[in-house]
Amino acid sequence: MATWLRLRRCIALDSRSLFSVRCSSSSSGKSKAEKKLVDRISAVIDAVNDRKLPPELRGQRNNVRSETDMINVVEQRIWHSMEEGHFENLPGKGKPLKLDTNPHADPAEDTLYRILSKNGCAPEWVELNKEIRSKISEWRISLKKAWANKCSGDQSGWVENSEALKLQLQEINNKVFRYNLIVPFGRQMIGLKWEKELGYLEE
Repeated sequence: MATWLRLRRCIALDSRSLFSVRCSSSSSGKSKAEKKLVDRISAVIDAVNDRKLPPELRGQRNNVRSETDMINVVEQRIWHSMEEGHFENLPGKGKPLKLDTNPHADPAEDTLYRILSKNGCAPEWVELNKEIRSKISEWRISLKKAWANKCSGDQSGWVENSEALKLQLQEINNKVFRYNLIVPFGRQMIGLKWEKELGYLEE
């Protein structure tokens, strides 16, 4: 029991090297026995960690085993499988994919979207997205016309048109704000800016 306690004091596990040995003992005979035991334990730890790696990376204790090495091994295996034709006789080959369920979506939302699509409806954010895009394209056409009139010398018409266009722009941005509140994460839109749109025209 005392030897085991001394051994526990001697081995300190480290996150990078998994262990480091720090022993200090009064008798030299006991420290040699403990060192042998520690060496055996470290060999077992190395062997266990080695077994977790793909065969191509096993036994390379001195080489760096990075994430890139792992990715390269996986890609090589995929290419070898493709060359040997392992992907040729997969079930469902040549048939359309069944995209009825979305594995990444919340099951309740997925069921709701399926019911909507079977009844010819789309979620509110999809409809709002279409509406925003059509409004933006119409607004940009109107802006181009007003800009062309301004360039031809109609300054008074530009002032009136620009005020109306700014109001329309604000309505579009309000719809974009509403859309961003109800759309699934990662599909948000950026609102329009008057100065930026004029900059595109000037270019």
